[in-house]
Amino acid sequence: MALIVQKYGGTSVGSVERIQAVARRVRKTVAKGNAVVVVVSAMGNSTDTLVNLAKQISSSPSPREMDMLLSTGEQVSIALLSMALHELGQAAISLTGAQVGIVTDAEHSRARILKIKTERIQRHLELEEVLVVAGFQGISTRDDREITTLGRGGSDTSAVALAASLQAQECQIYTDVDGIFTTDPRLVPSARLMESITCDEMLELASLGAKVLHPRAVEIARNYGVPLTVLSSYSDAPGTHVVSQVPKPRSLTGLEITKAVDGVEFQRNLAKVALLGVADRPGVAANLFREIARQGIDVDLIIQSIHEGNSNDIAFTVLTEDLDKAEAAARKVFPEVEVKVDPAIAKVEIVGAGMIGRPGVAAQMFSTLAAARINIQMISTSEVKVSCVIHEQYCDGALAALCRGYAVHNYTETTTAPNEYPPVRGVALDHNQARLAILGIPDISGMAAKIFGALADNKISVDTIIQSQRCRARDGIDTRDIAFTVAQGHAQMAKSALADLAKTVDLEAILIDDSIAKLSIVGAGMVAKPGVAARFFAALAEGGINIQMIATSEIKVSCVIAESEGKKALEIVHDAFELCG
Repeated sequence: MALIVQKYGGTSVGSVERIQAVARRVRKTVAKGNAVVVVVSAMGNSTDTLVNLAKQISSSPSPREMDMLLSTGEQVSIALLSMALHELGQAAISLTGAQVGIVTDAEHSRARILKIKTERIQRHLELEEVLVVAGFQGISTRDDREITTLGRGGSDTSAVALAASLQAQECQIYTDVDGIFTTDPRLVPSARLMESITCDEMLELASLGAKVLHPRAVEIARNYGVPLTVLSSYSDAPGTHVVSQVPKPRSLTGLEITKAVDGVEFQRNLAKVALLGVADRPGVAANLFREIARQGIDVDLIIQSIHEGNSNDIAFTVLTEDLDKAEAAARKVFPEVEVKVDPAIAKVEIVGAGMIGRPGVAAQMFSTLAAARINIQMISTSEVKVSCVIHEQYCDGALAALCRGYAVHNYTETTTAPNEYPPVRGVALDHNQARLAILGIPDISGMAAKIFGALADNKISVDTIIQSQRCRARDGIDTRDIAFTVAQGHAQMAKSALADLAKTVDLEAILIDDSIAKLSIVGAGMVAKPGVAARFFAALAEGGINIQMIATSEIKVSCVIAESEGKKALEIVHDAFELCG
């Protein structure tokens, strides 16, 4: 007999008719000889209704009372679904998060699961009852046993955590769509339903996938090897399998990630090529990386900084053995541009899904390296990774410092072996970001730490970070520029925080552009396959779309473009990689 955990979102239980349909689906699963635990969200928009009620009473209700209020939404759903199962002749019992044994920390409205006591669940399963569990909630470890809620994505997180604790054969996440698509089907109707996707790809596609599957849930699935499937509660479509590698054994105590960073990685034997002052027009990056790909050179990190006048800087890293060919290719494409190389660099990285939406993670990395007197030459970021390029001689010291700083016990070397996965699995468009550019930052150790520390102190989460390669002299001091993106609603807050910093640090200017979009391609198969980035850039160039910034990780390439061109760019790139259904 297989044990299956099923989770149904708010739209799936949004009415009596929908609850009855879910009950029939659960009953059918049991009839196939399975034991079933069901996790449900609050009905439809009932959580929003409760929030609005609270706002009518208080402009700033306490987090504790909000948890007490919001936890009632799921109790309605579980009771009604249990009744619907009873009407079908199926034994079932509804349990709150506290009753089922979901134990959390005491952070109201954003609690993390520490462990799940499974004794009561096992007793009901032995009686062949379906357990209907309230998602999104638990109970704290304090003596007074406070009711807590898990915040955004809490029901997904509850379901996968239960599946991990019970060693279930599968966790099925039911939503109002057929699964995970190659891009948002509301923007590109020809988007194709993916049969499968890796956990790592799903995490990098957070801006696309969070609508149907929250990164916190994906991280638990990856850590514990939980077979995960995203399905529609409205059809019998096969859905999308989210695949994880065989996990390392780990304790179920402290189940959900409590640390933002759970890994430190590195790569040696790298070289950097920087082109200073290339023209700021469509096709520049495409021409460069098309030639690089033609030479069979695999590129690792790519960054393009904000423009200065009518020019940009582009820098990229390659294996040291490919440096001569990469430099020759760069000079061939841009004979008039200054090309600088560094033959002895290393890349150090922090990794973890817990950094998504958590301020201060990058700032801590920069502070740690500054304290070790290690200068950062390049910065590149993704949803779950921050990469810094440093001189190779400082690699060991950087790794030791980062492991201490993030309480990580050891570090791993990044592998670049090719694999069987498709080079691009999906394309994501995020048009809810703004870019801030800080011009004229003194080029001294610790400046990045000060800048992003100031943002972290103001609870501002940063997404893409780019450091320019070009130095400019100002009053006898070398300076650089740094650009980064934040949620549009945080742009003015970020500028104010940096204005306060500018009172003690001599900065030239702080600029905001809230008319940008970030377009990303993701695919585990792009590792060690030259030409993927070139194809991305070429597609944008053919559409006449200018690239304002570039940032990469091993399995992701992101470009910042004009917001007005976002949808057009998404359609072009989606078609260029033949992802249409």
